[in-house]
Amino acid sequence: MSNAAKAKGSGAERDVVKYLKQWFPYVDRRLAGATLDKGDISGIPGVTIEIKNHAKMDLAGWTEELIVEMTNDNAWTGVVWHKRKGRGSPEDWYCTMPGYVYVDLLRRAIGKGQA
Repeated sequence: MSNAAKAKGSGAERDVVKYLKQWFPYVDRRLAGATLDKGDISGIPGVTIEIKNHAKMDLAGWTEELIVEMTNDNAWTGVVWHKRKGRGSPEDWYCTMPGYVYVDLLRRAIGKGQA
């Protein structure tokens, strides 16, 4: 990965951390280079967050990466948070997850337990 691409990704991670700190004070960027990748953001127990800032979307590849990271992180849910062209704030970006992860999230939100 080039330094420019790395800087672009790091900037997006910092933007998401800053945004999430409004509600989750312990969120932070994970150190890169771990043997078992657990996603880009830590500090919300049971949640894996992978940040992407690419001109071309690769939803299939990104969600496969997320599934591996959720397993490594022992997380019950996770999301790929990817930058939206022309939108500077993470609140306007996209969040993508596999359908079964979304259904589990919904079931827990309404008190129906795990899917």
